[in-house]
Amino acid sequence: MGKFEESMVRLEEIVNLMESGEQALDETLRLFKEGMRLSELCSATLSDAQRKVEMLVKKADGSYDKAPLEKEMAEEKRASDLG
Repeated sequence: MGKFEESMVRLEEIVNLMESGEQALDETLRLFKEGMRLSELCSATLSDAQRKVEMLVKKADGSYDKAPLEKEMAEEKRASDLG
């Protein structure tokens, strides 16, 4: 299991522990801080992965080129906002 997956599993454990309400306040605060750190780590990992994802875009001349996923998503959003 990778670091991202391990972080997600631990984050789920923390959520379950906190939802149980069985921890003392100081333990709940410690869990909250750990959960926030893991959440930030997972968010950064996902953002990095998104930047790496590329789509093949067909050009007018019929050839293909790579384009960042963010650009394609922004163009689709603009088109849906107009329509």
